[in-house]
Amino acid sequence: MESGGSGPSVAIIGAGPAGLTAGYLLTREGAVVTVLEADPNLVGGISRTVEYRSPAAGGKGFRFDIGGHRFFSKSKEVEDLWSELLAEDMLVRPRSSRILYGGKFYSYPLKAAEALNNLGIIEAARCVASYGYARLFPVANPRSFEDWVSNKFGRRLFGIFFKTYTEKVWGMSCKEISADWAAQRIKGLSLSSAIWNALMPKREPKDRSKQIKTLIGSFRYPRLGPGMMWDAAARKTREQGGDIRMGCRVTGLERLADDNAWRVNFTDVSGRRQSIEAEHVISSAPLRELVRGLSPAPAAEAVRAADALKYRDFLTVALIVRPSLAFDDNWIYIHEPGVKVGRVQNFRSWSPELVPDPDLACYGLEYFCFEGDGLWSSSDAELIALAGRELVQLGLAKEGDVIDGHVVRQPKAYPVYDDDYATHVATIRRVLDRDYPNLHLVGRNGMHKYNNQDHAMMTAMLTARNILSGEQLYDVWDVNQDAEYHESGDRGAVSASGLRQVPERLAT
Repeated sequence: MESGGSGPSVAIIGAGPAGLTAGYLLTREGAVVTVLEADPNLVGGISRTVEYRSPAAGGKGFRFDIGGHRFFSKSKEVEDLWSELLAEDMLVRPRSSRILYGGKFYSYPLKAAEALNNLGIIEAARCVASYGYARLFPVANPRSFEDWVSNKFGRRLFGIFFKTYTEKVWGMSCKEISADWAAQRIKGLSLSSAIWNALMPKREPKDRSKQIKTLIGSFRYPRLGPGMMWDAAARKTREQGGDIRMGCRVTGLERLADDNAWRVNFTDVSGRRQSIEAEHVISSAPLRELVRGLSPAPAAEAVRAADALKYRDFLTVALIVRPSLAFDDNWIYIHEPGVKVGRVQNFRSWSPELVPDPDLACYGLEYFCFEGDGLWSSSDAELIALAGRELVQLGLAKEGDVIDGHVVRQPKAYPVYDDDYATHVATIRRVLDRDYPNLHLVGRNGMHKYNNQDHAMMTAMLTARNILSGEQLYDVWDVNQDAEYHESGDRGAVSASGLRQVPERLAT
């Protein structure tokens, strides 16, 4: 459908949750929108759903996530948008996850009696003593993940429940990871709250601003996976006049002489060079690549800062299994140092419709790596064999249970939070704000912030309001700024517009 909007013209780079949220909201208000997505077939970015038709299972289609995405937010507007896009196809699923450490399973959230039994009286006493010491003698001004978590839980619990998994995820020592990441990912959780939730019956508060996200008991989930949500967003954006072009990889952004215009250069699905012009550009592309592609070139300080940004890559090995050792978890965190896998997903526990054969299971083994390293460069057959061996080694399957597998590689899945990332991002922001008006950064990679899906959507919502109003009403960088990231409200009380505004007035 040709766009018939009469509002501002907007080019959006990336059809993930942030890009499609912006596209949907802008086209609903009459903006002229073009979304450029590099993937030739699937929208949703890292929130897409992949379907694999297994020859070993008679060609039946197994669906799986790239990472697993719970649909839960304290923001009313995010929850309402999910309902608007896909209300009748949203399931309510029980949250069930465990930690595997030392050959034993620990429920997460922790159950006090189980943890005590698994750790043993002596180790439990050491953990309590370590926690007490940390409260009495905390590390002053903690800068690293290790120091931040040790202050909150004690060094022994840090070593048991945080160190191994976190270092698998990032490929670096916890001493090198910024405390900012801990503050964002372990929102509001303390040892006392974890123990309280272990001892007392679970009852989620009506006010979602009081709910610790790591302790939620249930979540919503599209019956055919998260990609179903973003397929719906893309379809409705097109119905509202938006243009979504698949297989189009952006190669550069030119700031035109006219201060209100951009030219976006890209190669289309057939490899032809093309361009479009727009008044605004919304980018969810990796910040490092965006800066490198700007014309005129940014100030040298911004280029140096962008070149210093790092990313962690990710691959999922989906195994089709005849489950002789079945388990019901959504996922299991693997804290065992003797295997490379970091987490194991059980896709039937997300939605029964993801697994078309009741006699089979589909497990997603997640490996964190750097593009070009040994894991990333291994053949699919080698990765499937590795995943099968590790599944057996962990006691989650028996020899011969695995009948098939499929590999998906996801580059730049995680922006790295090293010691210097915040300084680099601040430098880039300062230069872009000064020299490149009407260029808007959204989402996880676009802002080099470890955002969840709902946070990425919130950045897009506020950006859309800024564009439609013609003013910079909201500072989108406030989203996920601190441990509570301002996402206040029960499923309906306080909205994304509760974030700090630049002028002292509300948007209309």
